[in-house]
Amino acid sequence: MFLKKSAVCLIFLLIISFCHSAQVIAQRYTSKDLIVRKVKERVYQHTSFLQTDSFGNVPCNGMVVVDHGEAVIFDTPTNDKASEELIGWVEKTLKCKVVGVVATHFHEDCVGGLAAFHQHQIPSYGSGLTIELTQKNNYPTPKKSFNGLLEISVGEEKVTVEFNGEGHTRDNVIGYFPAEKVMFGGCLIKELKAGKGYLGDSNVNEWSATVAKVKEKYPDTKVVIPGHGKTGNIKLLDYTIELFEKK
Repeated sequence: MFLKKSAVCLIFLLIISFCHSAQVIAQRYTSKDLIVRKVKERVYQHTSFLQTDSFGNVPCNGMVVVDHGEAVIFDTPTNDKASEELIGWVEKTLKCKVVGVVATHFHEDCVGGLAAFHQHQIPSYGSGLTIELTQKNNYPTPKKSFNGLLEISVGEEKVTVEFNGEGHTRDNVIGYFPAEKVMFGGCLIKELKAGKGYLGDSNVNEWSATVAKVKEKYPDTKVVIPGHGKTGNIKLLDYTIELFEKK
């Protein structure tokens, strides 16, 4: 009887240990090309790296939203290898099917890994202007177009994609997950203490007004993921507004 009880206890402890290990794995994933970090119960930040002439090897963020076995990804990792890695991690670790990927603007740090998503037959979304600009610049191009506002179902919830005006680029949009009050600001939003960054395709005259409009529409936002740098809260919007205000 004692041996049977010991065996049962051992099995129970092994199950607890396995579940804990799985939970830890789901909290964070790190490799040479990709970092994934949990920021809310159903939201993850993915980070990959882009080698640039002006700013060196730049960490680039995206967002993964999951619910009831489905996932939507905002911005691809910067290349197909890292994108393949992210898709595999979402499927194997989170047990979720990727039902969509959204490009928040036309730059390489948003669309560089689109081919991997297309190879998996994952629907890709971009605004009409994003599609036009990716084609013009010979970048990978999203296949499904929208204008202004887009809602995508993920499990039993929805994510919102919205254009609020020009800033980092003419086509930059933000993503929002109402169920967790998490915003993916992309490169429209700066991390605290960041500089202005690359301005080659920007509209600095409209940037502050655009972010002010975003803040007015989403005042209950709890977590904000910027395109580069550390995740924060709505103070990132305030900082970005101030950074680009006309002096």
